[in-house]
Amino acid sequence: MSRRGARVLRVTNQNRPTTGPTAAPADPAYTVDGAEGRDEAKTMPWYLEVPLVIALTLVFIFLIQTFIGRVYVIPSASMEPTLHGQNGKGDRIAVEKISYYFSDPEPGDVIVFEGTDSWNTQYQSNRSTNPLIAGLQQVGSWAGVVPPDENDLVKRVIATGGQTVSCQEGDSAVMVDGAPIDQSYILQPNFYPVDPETGSDACGGQYFGPVTVPEGHYFMMGDNRTNSLDSRYHLGDEFQGTIPRENVRGKVAAVVFPLGRMGGVADPDIQG
Repeated sequence: MSRRGARVLRVTNQNRPTTGPTAAPADPAYTVDGAEGRDEAKTMPWYLEVPLVIALTLVFIFLIQTFIGRVYVIPSASMEPTLHGQNGKGDRIAVEKISYYFSDPEPGDVIVFEGTDSWNTQYQSNRSTNPLIAGLQQVGSWAGVVPPDENDLVKRVIATGGQTVSCQEGDSAVMVDGAPIDQSYILQPNFYPVDPETGSDACGGQYFGPVTVPEGHYFMMGDNRTNSLDSRYHLGDEFQGTIPRENVRGKVAAVVFPLGRMGGVADPDIQG
């Protein structure tokens, strides 16, 4: 047999005898066509592959949103001018969690947190009463297309555990441990006029305090001081209006939409 013929024999196996001691096995995998068929048999059917890809994608997104961060929508104007949220066209903000794995929130940080009971009196669940739809909404929440079923809010940290915060007649700004904080980031002029009999522009509304922040808690205020229902409005609750550490969801890192407002969110040292 020629060298050319031997090459064909090795590749295709088609010239091997079908009987006797050198007979070719009947297994079609010995032919080139059979090998291709075997590879095709290992391919997962599309109706299994597509759901698997979707499920793995959801798991991946869930892990990112649970441990790294997620995008939130600003629903109100309480953080103007830092964050916009009027007329249903609120900023989309990137909130990261990694920073607070290694340190605690500091005065000046803008954070997202879940409200405590006194902050949640007017909150209504965004979940359907239909169990099937509610389940789909929960999956959508894992994927980041539906908000979590909790009263998530965004404010700026003013004081932390052990510090005393107040604003009284004659104060030049909100005071922490007797010293005025930096208020260069707040909305000016005030959104609503302040009654000089009960408050001041420097206080951003009515006089309040002094309040000593419990350990592991944070006193929160909106940058739009006269249009923010923040810690000042919950002073009668069990935490004196403050937010516990376990309610913190992350630090606001940047505005990601609309495109014209993309950029980082400052966290000045307001007690410096």
